[in-house]
Amino acid sequence: SNPRYILFIHLVINDMIQLILSSVLFIMIQVVQTSVSVCLIFLMLAITTTYNTPLNLAVMAVECYIAVCMPLRHAQICTVRKTYVLIGLMWAVSGLSVLPDLLILVETKPLQYFYSTVLCFRDIVFSSQLSAEKRNISNAVSLVLVWFTLFFTYFRILFAAKGAAADNKKARNTILLHGFQLLLSMLNYVRPLFEQGLLLLWPNDYPHIAFASFTMVQILPRFVSPIIYGLRDKTFRKCARG
Repeated sequence: SNPRYILFIHLVINDMIQLILSSVLFIMIQVVQTSVSVCLIFLMLAITTTYNTPLNLAVMAVECYIAVCMPLRHAQICTVRKTYVLIGLMWAVSGLSVLPDLLILVETKPLQYFYSTVLCFRDIVFSSQLSAEKRNISNAVSLVLVWFTLFFTYFRILFAAKGAAADNKKARNTILLHGFQLLLSMLNYVRPLFEQGLLLLWPNDYPHIAFASFTMVQILPRFVSPIIYGLRDKTFRKCARG
């Protein structure tokens, strides 16, 4: 019944779904070509959950800001119902961000393409230059908005803090951890450059490079949420011990 815990649990579940989908896609790319129609389902779900992560972090930062800077209105503003509405909006915004890619694909590819098989990789399926430009713009806008939210909430909490109050200090540290996790999620955007750099050093080891890149970019960041949020919270620690 606590909006903060609802958002945290949603973040963990979303990251679990994203990790499962990414793992399935990674295995599919290494093993077999996939029907374009089936591949699109996996890709759209994976992209949607990827976009959900920074949005969820931004909402959690705002909730933390309201708890510290507007404590008397926190219960009125941050209700369970509004939290579920925000989660629904996250999925809607993230899902709509993928829709233009699908529309571009329908307009630029013949019908037979959707019955063919491909390596289920985003850059292969959505190969249009227009899709690439749209993706870059979407990523830039999303990250700017989320970073602005994190900076705004952090400094408002910093200025609102009186002395070294434990709750305010914990809130500031939580916002910093949001920023750290956002940095980890941004690794996905520099993954191609990372792989290209390693290929220059080891041109014959692409399978190993791809696996190392996948582990660092997709798997490791997903373990951050339970550790930096769950273990820091007294309620979750009690549940873990019990």
